Amino acid sequence: MRSGIWPALFAGLGAGLIAVGTVSLHAQAAADSLAEARAALQSGEADRSLTLLNSLPASAEAHNLRCRVQLILDHLDAATSECQQAVSLEGENSGYHLWLGRVIGERASRASFMTAFGLAKQVRAELETSVRLDARNADALADLGEFYNSAPGVVGGGADKAEDVAAKLDKVDQARAHQLRGWIAEGHKDYGTAEGELKAAIGADPHPGSAWMSLASFYRRRERWTDLDAALESGVKAAQHDRKAGAALYNGAMVLVKANRNLRLAAKMLGEYLSSDSKTEEAPAFVAHVRLARVLAQLGDQAGAVQQRSAALALAHDYKPALELKF
Repeated sequence: MRSGIWPALFAGLGAGLIAVGTVSLHAQAAADSLAEARAALQSGEADRSLTLLNSLPASAEAHNLRCRVQLILDHLDAATSECQQAVSLEGENSGYHLWLGRVIGERASRASFMTAFGLAKQVRAELETSVRLDARNADALADLGEFYNSAPGVVGGGADKAEDVAAKLDKVDQARAHQLRGWIAEGHKDYGTAEGELKAAIGADPHPGSAWMSLASFYRRRERWTDLDAALESGVKAAQHDRKAGAALYNGAMVLVKANRNLRLAAKMLGEYLSSDSKTEEAPAFVAHVRLARVLAQLGDQAGAVQQRSAALALAHDYKPALELKF
């Protein structure tokens, strides 16, 4: 009787190993799809990212990535739901609370006064939770500092709180600490200090392209056009020599668009950004295509504008600003 035990045991063990192997293969396939979806999000391929994510089983990371895609598509209700589900599944994840705060913040920016009042409190709660869960989350600290600096005291804002956040940022991201102090000083109309802090941010940033564009944006607000042009030129040079600073080209183009200044250069910068391999969700490719379409239309290049609109819709078929473009 004993002789029959071992074949049965090993047969069962083999079946178990096959089952474990199958589970491992499925887990690896899901991880690969998540990585592809994340890469598609960064490159601005919204449709492809969602297709990949919708093929996966529910998980906190999949919900968070879907939230971020829906956010850049401007589908705020869907983005809110996805981010809330991510937080529900992993309530101790600092990043998930950060993204929920960002989505609610976007909703607050478009809401009526009374609705925005309540939403702003939710934003503060999510950002504060994100920082509490990870005191070295530089993105969360920067967002919380910006919230404190811009929000009224009645919803928990205050320059003193923003200064406290800047002190914490000093330990994890000095460039953003300087930038936050620059915005605080600008809010107090201390423009000399603001300029000095924004310049210090450039010196502290190992990838200073976007920091140069922040300084250019400050000069736009102050209508210092010669200084704007110089800062912009430096930002372009930094971006062209740094693959991690590609979004600076997009940011600089937006400075020019807002100033209605040198639109040909703005178009060139947007084109260079779109042809680069350093696109990010901070400056979604389909949004950049729409921005470029509008600039080209202003410059009289209708054919180019139509082409850019088509390129945007190829990446995000229901992106409303692209669908509404008329030439």
